[in-house]
Amino acid sequence: MEEKLEGIEQRSEQLAQQMADPAIANDYARYAELAKQHSEMQQIVQKYGELKKARKDLQENEEMATGDDELAEMAQAEIEPLKMRIAALENEIKLLLVPKDPRDERDVIVEIRAGAGGDEAGLFAADLFRMYTRYAENHRWKVEVLDESESGIGGFKEVVFAVKGKGAYSRLKFESGVHRVQRIPATEANDRIHTSTITVAVLPEVDELEITIPDGDLLIETYRSRGAGGQNVQKNESAIRITHKPSGLVVAVQDERSQTQNRLRAMSVLRARLYEQEEQKRHALMAAEKKGQIGTGDRSEKIRTYNFPQSRITDHRIGMDKFQMQAVLDGDIDDFIDELAAREQSEKLQAAGV
Repeated sequence: MEEKLEGIEQRSEQLAQQMADPAIANDYARYAELAKQHSEMQQIVQKYGELKKARKDLQENEEMATGDDELAEMAQAEIEPLKMRIAALENEIKLLLVPKDPRDERDVIVEIRAGAGGDEAGLFAADLFRMYTRYAENHRWKVEVLDESESGIGGFKEVVFAVKGKGAYSRLKFESGVHRVQRIPATEANDRIHTSTITVAVLPEVDELEITIPDGDLLIETYRSRGAGGQNVQKNESAIRITHKPSGLVVAVQDERSQTQNRLRAMSVLRARLYEQEEQKRHALMAAEKKGQIGTGDRSEKIRTYNFPQSRITDHRIGMDKFQMQAVLDGDIDDFIDELAAREQSEKLQAAGV
């Protein structure tokens, strides 16, 4: 770690010298690039400076503490707090050295789809939608429904929605995967427990610069949004369906009354799905290295089971149980996410060699 920190400190000094060069200062693009690099290093450089000072203070106090006068007693009293300060700084620096996922601060698009289990799967899809809505509310994030397909008995065959708020992806990315529910359906006369599955996909929003989609690759269709009936039925065809010809992906958005807004939202979903496809390809190439890591986003994984008869929720990735079913369905899932985030951080620390 020391070599890495020394290298960062030297690079920071080099960048500062380059930024002071009048020729570079007059080149806005170059200066902005160097300034960005310099800014990203500053917190590490600052903490490393504090660490070196604390180590020096510890050494001086340990030397002074060898005497038998009042000064030695004062020095001895400072040793333990300095050791604690050094340990805390070392831990902070390790975390700062972990490569950050640039997508963590982004808004997300969440897709919930009913899997095996028929109507019961659709009902639990609705339960999960409510759970994530409550979770978002608890974090003061905004939820916007983009598309939904109801099952007819209060459930969803599919529901797609955006969650907008700082750090949404950093938390919700751990929810990607297969969620399994075990409970007695309301329609079951013989009190038999049924097992159903629901797929959740969490996609970071992607801007146009990251995913360029030629107009020729798109088939754009309009149709009437499903309204509430009566005076609320929309007369114009404001809903949008976009088919990406090369991949066959289809995106439909009907939430907004404006066709333009629905098209913008549909393109946002499409970019996110295409980006996710590329990420999955990249992860497949790294599968051997990634095996066993937390939060790979593999949708074939069974990540969590909700056992209603026992009021137990089990996250299979971390072997964690929680016996508060109603609290979880009301959005209390931070215990799972905190543990998953800690495990991911640990994996990154090991990979970074710090």
